[in-house]
Amino acid sequence: MVCAWFWSERFWLPENVSWADLEHPPPGEQYPRVGQILYALPLAVGVFLLRLLFERLVAKPCAHILQIQAGVQRQAQPNAVLERVYQSKTCPDTRQVEGLSKQLDWDVRKIQRWFRIRRNQDKPSMQKKFCESMWRFTFYLGIFIYAIHHLWSSPWMWEVRQCWHKFPLQPLTPGQYNHYVAELAFYWSLMFSQFIDIKRKDFIIMLVHHLATIILITFSYANNMIRMGTMVMCVHDASDIFLEAAKLANYAKYQRLCDGLFVVFSISFFITRLVIYPFWIVYSVLFDSWEMAGPYQAWYLFNGLLLVLQVLHIIWFYLIARIAIKAIFKGKVAKDDRSDIDSSSDEEINSSCSKNPSQTLKPKDGSHTGILNGDSHDH
Repeated sequence: MVCAWFWSERFWLPENVSWADLEHPPPGEQYPRVGQILYALPLAVGVFLLRLLFERLVAKPCAHILQIQAGVQRQAQPNAVLERVYQSKTCPDTRQVEGLSKQLDWDVRKIQRWFRIRRNQDKPSMQKKFCESMWRFTFYLGIFIYAIHHLWSSPWMWEVRQCWHKFPLQPLTPGQYNHYVAELAFYWSLMFSQFIDIKRKDFIIMLVHHLATIILITFSYANNMIRMGTMVMCVHDASDIFLEAAKLANYAKYQRLCDGLFVVFSISFFITRLVIYPFWIVYSVLFDSWEMAGPYQAWYLFNGLLLVLQVLHIIWFYLIARIAIKAIFKGKVAKDDRSDIDSSSDEEINSSCSKNPSQTLKPKDGSHTGILNGDSHDH
């Protein structure tokens, strides 16, 4: 009963189209079925395991060749009281520090030093960041090449209105199915691994992004909005290739290459996310589909999610532009608010326990490489 209500034809499909129509395609053709996309869930586990193997057998040896070491973090002196406080608050305020100083009969600076060292223990090594970025770079590059290979000969890539010709009674090709399942499995693996990967400041934004992406991929497959869906995913993957490549160059300390790749990333992000995506793809979903297929209830859901992604694109480009402006005036990509929570220098961390914690957000010239060193995501 609940399943029938959820998959109501009047919600998901245009008028005069039923699920029965999608279940009985013409001879020699195939339409997508919801059950097919469920293969992405066990495949997501396989993608995660493949990532672990890739990082161990491919990325880590590459890191050694480039002399990117894991590093050994200094260990904080064992203290049960301070550890309990640290588990609830990694950077206690001045009042808490003074209270701990009296309780343990330690100097205030000694307490601050303990928390600084303890935070640094949890700081991911450059090698770990390198391995994560190399995995994402490899996936984005591979899936983008695969997508372009199949889209290049598709008429709807060059005339986007073709996405709505006879919609939703459009045949599903093996290339489209493989692209959808691979992308969905990858994003499910990111969704799970986000809770165990390097903790980042944009955690909530990325959580919203992954949820919106998974919902869009799943439901667009269910009602056969696949032609437009493959283009949306391709546009998103294009700029991420250059971001991950810039990160790899940064971790390997090839600064000029890093800066050059970051410029390419910024330009590609602007073109794909703020030009092609809103004025070509979103425009077509809003207006061409309205004209050729007519609005229906799920139409509002899809457009709402696409617009959510566009808002995130604008937020990310604002942060990227800040880095680019700093790079122009300082000659080097500077630290930005999108860095991970533990990428600050010792002095910055120490000052975060002072009376003016907002000063810790101010970057130091050349101390880090911001979005690149911090491994914030863009998808």
